Amino acid sequence: MSYNKILTIQDISCVGQCSLTVALPILSACGQETVILPSAVLSTHTGGFKEFTFRDLTDDIPKIQEHWQKEGIKFDAIYTGYLGSLKQINYVEDILDTMGKDSCVKIVDPAMADNGKLYSIFDMEYALRMAELCKKADIVIPNITEACLMTGIPYVEKYDKEYVLRVINALKESGMNTVILTGISYDDSTTGVVVYDKEYQYYSHKKLSKGSHGTGDIFASSFTGAYMSGKSLFDAAGIAAEFVLKCMENTEGDAEHWYGVKFEPCIPELIKNLI
Repeated sequence: MSYNKILTIQDISCVGQCSLTVALPILSACGQETVILPSAVLSTHTGGFKEFTFRDLTDDIPKIQEHWQKEGIKFDAIYTGYLGSLKQINYVEDILDTMGKDSCVKIVDPAMADNGKLYSIFDMEYALRMAELCKKADIVIPNITEACLMTGIPYVEKYDKEYVLRVINALKESGMNTVILTGISYDDSTTGVVVYDKEYQYYSHKKLSKGSHGTGDIFASSFTGAYMSGKSLFDAAGIAAEFVLKCMENTEGDAEHWYGVKFEPCIPELIKNLI
């Protein structure tokens, strides 16, 4: 198994099992040295908690980058998640350009929308700027809503393979390379992920009736960990999808745990699938 230095850039939601609080333990469990660059610190995530605290760390990003450059620090992979502003996207774009080793794998999860809508703090200017960032990535991991926003293709709730291929081809034609399209469901009982590099591949699994906060971050983190451990694109996507499903099943029936999924007890299963 390869041992790599991976930089992940996203916020810290202290309570809520998302962003860096899942990326750091999952990537570390996958056997990878994990370096974090927090974009903000929140007391909780924003999906249901009230009066959460928020500290913006945007202005710290270039200072941290400058220090790393003085120390000669470079990364085998850079994986970005939720970014809170256009200014942060600009800073992250420069990090992608300058902080990777020659063989650096650049992975962007354009975490900004779901269920046909942008998150409330974002607008179309942000979506289009995120599309520009994605063009610098080797691998992009959007859901169907994010992919539609970045391509201008109208979002629909019911779709077929032809529609999905249209969206993916639009992403590819815009300059994005490998596309991992998440949350793709062609029927009521299954869902899955489309992996499109040179050909269409679809990994499907059982669909649960209720979604959960933070599962996109868990998928992107476990995919990155599996891929950087030497798994193929398709195998890494399948491992990540099954891990997310396992975490969701592990949380079903616990009404008090509404804010995320209990991923920690499932980490041994993830590690076993990497061997």
